[in-house]
Amino acid sequence: MTEKYLNKILNARVYDVAKETPLEDAPALSERIGNRVIIKREDLQPIFTFKLRGAYNKLIALSDAERAKGVIAASAGNHAQGVALAAKKLGIKATIVMPQTTPDIKVKSVAEWGAEIILHGDDFDEAFKRAMNIQSNRDLTFVHPFDDPDVIAGQGTIGMEILRQHMADIHAIFIPVGGGGLLAGIGAYVKAVRPEIKIIGVEPYDAATLYHSLKEKRRIILDQVGIFADGVAVRQVGKETFRIAQKVVDDMVLTSVDEICAAIKDIYDDTRSITEPSGALALAGLKKYAAEHGLEDKTLIAINSGANVNFDRLRHISERAEIGERRESLFAVTIPEKPGSFRKFCNVLGKRSVTEFNYRYADDRTAQIFLGLRISDGGAENRAIITALTENGYDVIDLTDNDMAKLHIRYMVGGKLPNMKDEVVYRFEFPERPGALLNFLNKMGERWNISLFHYRNHGAAFGRVLCGIQVPDSDTAQLNAFLDDLGYNYWPETDNPVYRAFL
Repeated sequence: MTEKYLNKILNARVYDVAKETPLEDAPALSERIGNRVIIKREDLQPIFTFKLRGAYNKLIALSDAERAKGVIAASAGNHAQGVALAAKKLGIKATIVMPQTTPDIKVKSVAEWGAEIILHGDDFDEAFKRAMNIQSNRDLTFVHPFDDPDVIAGQGTIGMEILRQHMADIHAIFIPVGGGGLLAGIGAYVKAVRPEIKIIGVEPYDAATLYHSLKEKRRIILDQVGIFADGVAVRQVGKETFRIAQKVVDDMVLTSVDEICAAIKDIYDDTRSITEPSGALALAGLKKYAAEHGLEDKTLIAINSGANVNFDRLRHISERAEIGERRESLFAVTIPEKPGSFRKFCNVLGKRSVTEFNYRYADDRTAQIFLGLRISDGGAENRAIITALTENGYDVIDLTDNDMAKLHIRYMVGGKLPNMKDEVVYRFEFPERPGALLNFLNKMGERWNISLFHYRNHGAAFGRVLCGIQVPDSDTAQLNAFLDDLGYNYWPETDNPVYRAFL
């Protein structure tokens, strides 16, 4: 199997449009984690992503009849750019279907290459279904973003470059996974040439299709996927890519949004470049794997797969990066509501750097403080802070891993209503587009009273809402049915301790 792809990769036609990207050391991160970290800079391609390799290799192999029909592709954005560029280079008419949540920077890039653009659905899978319908109706040639041997071979040229550029020892190569084309191509080449090198796939927790498929030994379809890392927001890994992955993958790593944001900052610190979330995914996995396996003095390579990120998303990324790197901790602390309490509390904190301090009077007995502190050594210092506060008589709740606290509560500290009855609280996530908030409220309707509402737009592909609803116990079954029919991801938060503390 790997020998078949070795030949296809060696003969892949990618360099008419792609360039050989450098391997770049990450000295600051290497020193911090005790291993040599090297980044493969696919963000330096003409479209700022590796995807043009596979797209061009597929289009150059088409027959004259297939080229004359025109091509169609479905994409979360990066493959779309690759197909559009390749089609323009070869004089082929291209139609691209992308989710409505695709970042503007990717949509505009596709338009600049002259492709017809159709925005449909909330994620790749919905766009894919629409593209297949159009392909059938117009008799176009479909260019799959990952599950195609020519596309896989094109992506595999990255593996060929890595082994030529770094002929010394490599412990592992970390590869972001969406549909699996990049991993399949690199893995097939590396395992054919240097099988001792570990191939490690990296996925977000909320889009872990290959991870679960490998565990189940069959391709599974996720009910839903998170779209923070939109470039890998795929519900099912490809059939051919899964077949290859079963033979070449040594391990998988799952990462959180905070860990991805921290990796974006790491890449910026060492290279002064800004990646998209899926572009930093492999590095987030590398850091986590090295820590969990106690690696020292190993050479670890991460694929920086792209840099197509909307500028307005950087606010959200920067807010979460420090937490993802365990350089900031968040706490809810109860202190006495009396003169001098703040000063005494700050004396206990000492000279620690305070990043956030929110307070609003609630009653004459106790005060709830939302506290952020800069830390330097992650979990150990976090535990030391909790111990110090507890020993001084303060009740403390660690909020560092509490999504509700990070997304909403830190902006809402304002006291409690004493007579609020029948309130239940839910956190919602819905695809972001113009009018999305109004659509959400229209779906909520007027059946129950909305008692609390917080919405924040981070320039991301999805909106986040914290909503309190007054629902009598007799309506619980109706509410549950309504929420299931609503069509949005949601999480109950009424029992979240941060809600009890602040709201």
